[in-house]
Amino acid sequence: MSQHNYVFYGTSVASDELIGFVEHLVRSNLEAEAAGRRKTPICIWGRHGIGKTRIVEDTARAQGWRFAYVAPAQFEEMGDLVGMPAVEGDRTVWRAPEWVPAEEGPGVLLIDDVNRADDRILRGIMQLLQNYELVSWRLPAKWQIVLTANPDGGDYSVTPMDDAMLTRMMHVTLEFDVSAWARWAEANGVDPRGINFVLTYPEIVSGERTTPRTLVQFFESIQSITDLKAQLGLVRILADSCLDEPAVAAFITFVQQGLSQLISPEELLGAKDFGPAYARVRDAVEGETLRVDILATLCTRLVNHLSRRKERLTKPEIENLKRFLTMDLLPNDLRLTVAQELVRASDPGLKRVLADPTIARLLLSSKRGQR
Repeated sequence: MSQHNYVFYGTSVASDELIGFVEHLVRSNLEAEAAGRRKTPICIWGRHGIGKTRIVEDTARAQGWRFAYVAPAQFEEMGDLVGMPAVEGDRTVWRAPEWVPAEEGPGVLLIDDVNRADDRILRGIMQLLQNYELVSWRLPAKWQIVLTANPDGGDYSVTPMDDAMLTRMMHVTLEFDVSAWARWAEANGVDPRGINFVLTYPEIVSGERTTPRTLVQFFESIQSITDLKAQLGLVRILADSCLDEPAVAAFITFVQQGLSQLISPEELLGAKDFGPAYARVRDAVEGETLRVDILATLCTRLVNHLSRRKERLTKPEIENLKRFLTMDLLPNDLRLTVAQELVRASDPGLKRVLADPTIARLLLSSKRGQR
């Protein structure tokens, strides 16, 4: 990972916190507009490829808001920003360009990578941020402006924003959070082997080319390869095409050690005989030292699966969950982490798991050990 004096603004947050921040401010701005007060744009800072754009769009869609997108770095002249002149009667007006939404909101206009635009365009955007209008046109009612930006400093080719522009917005910085990413990846069908890899080696998501975005690109490219070890040469070429060398080396090792074949939550819970399932876990984590990182990956995948699952667990599945939680391989802190998630579950069967005498004694000893 390169070392740079990046300049960010606002609190550093994970994706879940960012979603709450955006939802809150959009609603606050709708209330401000209804009361005749000025709306305040939002600027989301963060390194490339960590999901800023996706989170804004997904949040808008989830809330039923309209969504519009523009990347001012693609603007070549001021007309791309302000539109083109037209004559109406005895005066000249400016027609809004095509990227400007025409229908009333609620809606989010995302101005993506704003500080990659040149200085002329950036200065032109200031009026839009201030008044939600430019020259002769204005945004329709109930539209919120959200911007994304890469950090100042270091190796990014960006145009610095002065204080006059910065103070027109509210700022927040998105940081990569592996647990939040894993939840998103599970929900969006990312290759489970890729999810296991990122959870096992979260430190690799910090390179120049290795980002959540490029990792998903890579995982999509290998999804059709059933046996990664048998086609390791192709896997390496695919990895080299979009990832940094340390990430490539880590993934190749991950495959060679058989970790791409980690048991899935569905296999753990659905095992007709838990003995073979236990053996697969043991084979993956035992060695000169216990691979606690792999056990943590299995626990995270299991918790994410249970949180997304809509139907209640069957009695055999509950028994398998109990067997997993009482495995001698599982450190008490991981056991306690899973238990804390089960307490928040809506399925009453999951909460009853914690009443099992053996599990209750293990959890009690875990809590005592933390004191």
